[in-house]
Amino acid sequence: MKPLLIAAALLLLPAAAQAQVAAASVPNSFDQPRTQQPMPAIPAAAPAPAPMSTTPANPRSEEVLREIIAGGQSGALPYALMTDDLAGKVRAQEATVVPILQGFGAIQALDFVGSREGADLFAVTFATAATQWIIGFDESGKVAALLFRPAE
Repeated sequence: MKPLLIAAALLLLPAAAQAQVAAASVPNSFDQPRTQQPMPAIPAAAPAPAPMSTTPANPRSEEVLREIIAGGQSGALPYALMTDDLAGKVRAQEATVVPILQGFGAIQALDFVGSREGADLFAVTFATAATQWIIGFDESGKVAALLFRPAE
């Protein structure tokens, strides 16, 4: 009969009181930790990015970038140059990207800026916009990374 009365009393207690009762049966690991391990050091700041290289990571970067831009401006992006993953992502944005590329007008200048961690950065100036493009390739020579943004 006592266990039944205790169970009934627990049901009538507010939730906070029940939590305290339940917590009382769990050992407090803060009082006596099992092992004394030093806390890992927290870096003061993020590591600086690797310096930019003055040579392209891929000698085909400029040629392939020009082909991708021309394809976008003509309305037929060259998906065969891209990895399946990138092609799928670009296809999902094609309705937005193609009109933007077409609105930029003709390429006035395409200049290599540098490369870092296997990706090449280009400054591309169009008739109506100045942009930056990043292009990177996978081991098989397919474009695995492609990004463009307004020039800084």
